[in-house]
Amino acid sequence: MSSSEEFDYQSYEEDLNILIQTLKDSFESTEAEYHVDEHNDTLYVKLEGLEDYSEEEIVEIAGPVLEELDMDFEEIIFLPM
Repeated sequence: MSSSEEFDYQSYEEDLNILIQTLKDSFESTEAEYHVDEHNDTLYVKLEGLEDYSEEEIVEIAGPVLEELDMDFEEIIFLPM
């Protein structure tokens, strides 16, 4: 991996960690996990306590975060932990 590719990957990882931490804070979760399905360009986010929110509340809370920290995934799927 070249220096440029390594820097891009590190930047991508940092952005992804910021996104997950922001979502964790937004949903007042104590635990969060994620998985990136590169083949389908999908991000799966598991958040503790997500089952306490309605689908509308999840969209309302996560929407602005996802717009601000645009990671260019085809799809982002939220799952309860």
